[in-house]
Amino acid sequence: MFPGASVARKDAEYVVVGAPLDVSTSFQPGARFGPGRIRRFAEAFDDYDRDTDQRFSELSVHDHGDVHAWNDAAEYVSHLEGVLTDVVWDDALPLLLGGEHTVSAAGVRATDPDVFVCLDAHLDLRTAYDGDEWSHACVTRRALDTAEEAIVLGARTGSEAEWERAAASDVTAVPPEEVGPWLEGLVEGTRDPIGSRSTYLSVDIDAADPAFAPGTGTMEPFGLAAREMRAVVRALAPACVGFDVVEVNDRDDGQAAVLGGKLLREFVHGNSAGRA
Repeated sequence: MFPGASVARKDAEYVVVGAPLDVSTSFQPGARFGPGRIRRFAEAFDDYDRDTDQRFSELSVHDHGDVHAWNDAAEYVSHLEGVLTDVVWDDALPLLLGGEHTVSAAGVRATDPDVFVCLDAHLDLRTAYDGDEWSHACVTRRALDTAEEAIVLGARTGSEAEWERAAASDVTAVPPEEVGPWLEGLVEGTRDPIGSRSTYLSVDIDAADPAFAPGTGTMEPFGLAAREMRAVVRALAPACVGFDVVEVNDRDDGQAAVLGGKLLREFVHGNSAGRA
């Protein structure tokens, strides 16, 4: 159980769901261990959040546990979508723990947002990777099957075809060095790409520079600092209908997991404060 997520399901406003899918990881596998490691390393966090004057354990969070994964990603995403749709129908907000990034497609389908915002080193705009349209390298493309627009924050790598796709009007790719100004415009209202539109926020932990989160499948240097990711999560949380943290694996000493778990808590505190 995610620490502090102890409320009964019928009373929950937030529901944590683990999705340990790990079938298309293209470099370093281990994302199947992500949900468990995030829960484990979150045990060290204090319950109280000074910024919002809230206790996480009092914010009506329930942990559903993991949805057992198998080797057919398309079928698994469909099944996971059903689990998350039940959460939405119960008037709760789904908090998804991956698992490879493919699982975000289920979260997007279940919540049907206007905008898919992703913290990610990779564009993930391929139509298929190694012949697989459900590869983790295609998740932004799959999200656009549902959402009207995708915004990728921290993007710094992709194929030539992906960069060409990112130039279309329904995609915005923001490199790491421009995330700060992008966020300032959002907070100050001088440039608001979200407006009143519903948003799904996905955190691929590889958006962080590997110095902060080496435990991920495909590390990419020159990334975001942990504080930058926190600022984005806190700023966007009030507009969000769903959230996930994905691509955490077991190939470090817990840095990626502890960052993922903390960002989930930051999201809940920010979303809850925004509702108040």
